[in-house]
Amino acid sequence: MHLTRIALSILLLFINLEDNPKEKSVFISPLTIPLSLSSNFGELRTDHFHSGIDLRTQGVTGKEIVAAASGYVYRISVSPGGFGKALYMKHPSGYSTVYGHLDRFIPGIEEYVKKRQYEQKSFTINIYPPSDKFEFKQGEVIAYSGNTGSSSGPHLHYEIRKSDTEAPVNPLIFDFGVEDNIKPIIERLVIYPVGRNSMINGDYKPLRLNVSGGHGNYYVPSEKEILISGKAGFGIKSFDLMNESYSRFSAYSISLKVDSNVVYRKIMDSFMFDETRYINSHIDYETLMRERTYIEKLFRQPNNKLSLYKDIKNDGIVNITENRKYHISIEVTDIKGNKSELSFYVRFSVPWKKETFDPEIKNSITMPYGRNNRFAAKNISVTIPAGSLYDTLYFEYKKTQGINGMLSEIHQVHNKYVPVHKAYSLAIKPDIIPAGKESKMLIAEITEDWKRIPLTSRWEDGFLVANPLRFGSFFVGIDTVPPAINPEETISGADLSDKKLLKIRIFDNFSGIKSYESYIDGNWALFEWDQKNNLIIHALDSDRMEKGKNHSFTLKVKDNCENVSIYKCDFFW
Repeated sequence: MHLTRIALSILLLFINLEDNPKEKSVFISPLTIPLSLSSNFGELRTDHFHSGIDLRTQGVTGKEIVAAASGYVYRISVSPGGFGKALYMKHPSGYSTVYGHLDRFIPGIEEYVKKRQYEQKSFTINIYPPSDKFEFKQGEVIAYSGNTGSSSGPHLHYEIRKSDTEAPVNPLIFDFGVEDNIKPIIERLVIYPVGRNSMINGDYKPLRLNVSGGHGNYYVPSEKEILISGKAGFGIKSFDLMNESYSRFSAYSISLKVDSNVVYRKIMDSFMFDETRYINSHIDYETLMRERTYIEKLFRQPNNKLSLYKDIKNDGIVNITENRKYHISIEVTDIKGNKSELSFYVRFSVPWKKETFDPEIKNSITMPYGRNNRFAAKNISVTIPAGSLYDTLYFEYKKTQGINGMLSEIHQVHNKYVPVHKAYSLAIKPDIIPAGKESKMLIAEITEDWKRIPLTSRWEDGFLVANPLRFGSFFVGIDTVPPAINPEETISGADLSDKKLLKIRIFDNFSGIKSYESYIDGNWALFEWDQKNNLIIHALDSDRMEKGKNHSFTLKVKDNCENVSIYKCDFFW
């Protein structure tokens, strides 16, 4: 018995250290300017939770980035998307830090990276230096802030991760100068019928209500009576505010109580990267698609394996069956302990006698979430593996005539309002295969505003096959147009002696840029790829190219359908 108590005490201590770091001042700010957040940890994003915090850099690039704690660089990455230029450091505390969207590294790292890029003849690179190669003390400059990768403006993306699992941890758990004494805001309440026989105010559709109140206390207006029959789930639209920032942030913690009993709690302390796509089940995905509004659901679908949920009972679903009032309270808390509560009552209502199966469900195909599902019709087949759906799907399919430039009909695979967790297989047989053009054909999604989104495609038994990550409308298209190459300034025959950079825009009108190769005087030349601006940039370097001479230049750009453009010229530098 005594040993059991000791073991339990050790376990509780371990859990406490993992979830609530004892030494909260181990990190300092990674910036030397006043802190201002533009995004917080766990912010709701397209297909993922934000894995760090975004720190403003006063609207410019080039601000000093310092090591938040003593340690060493264990990874350096350079990419046209994602974090762009990024550094990863490990620290003795058992945590790692990540610094993303950098403009450049300090000279020693910059030279090390460039050498590897030339050796590998690639702008995109991942390097894992020896642990004694780049060691820094807390507060030493390691890089300079930028706007590289998928960044939409100058800022620093900063992460803290557990070194052993790479799981991102909420940086605001640690104290490094972020102040906040403002209570979260609650704007909207949604109540969902769960199951075919549940009703909210006499209807089988969700009830959406704007709430009233403020300063931490919110309520449903008295004239908005809420009647429920059967199982129901709740959802809210809320946001947090912070001192010294005008941004709206996601809530740290949300809990749901029924008659003072907690049935659901979400705490945004940490998560694993392989579970971040479960966000599409965590939110009201249909509302996001229709209104671009994030509603957090306070209940869990059967195949939602997100680890953020605590104290959850019956998946957060409330069964209203007794003829009485139920007191519902929803509490939203930020990481500094500022709290707001939405409090209201719901009442049981005898269900109306009404047809419970709508015609669309009657004419659909039932696809359980826990097994492999397949649909086939003329010129199309869809295979959805187990684990791709969050709940049972009542699958629907339609097709319409393709328009000019399409080599198949338009196949509507269910609809865009239902999320998919894992990729499924979509096979479409084209109506026409132009002779010798098989390699130029691909499946593409067509959006409601007629935007074409290409998918990586392959041939199998006369069908083109792709693996979409969402439902929607798809067709077979063809790309025979090579990429465009447009220098920002005249290069051919020009005297570039006073220039430091070569800037060239590369663009593809359908399948997208796959690769580019550039050579000066027959030697591979490093061009950095600013993907979001369709721009590649070369820094003219006298260490690699002799000055005061004519030079030959060749650029080869290939798209994802193997169409190639080549640009050749001579210039003086």
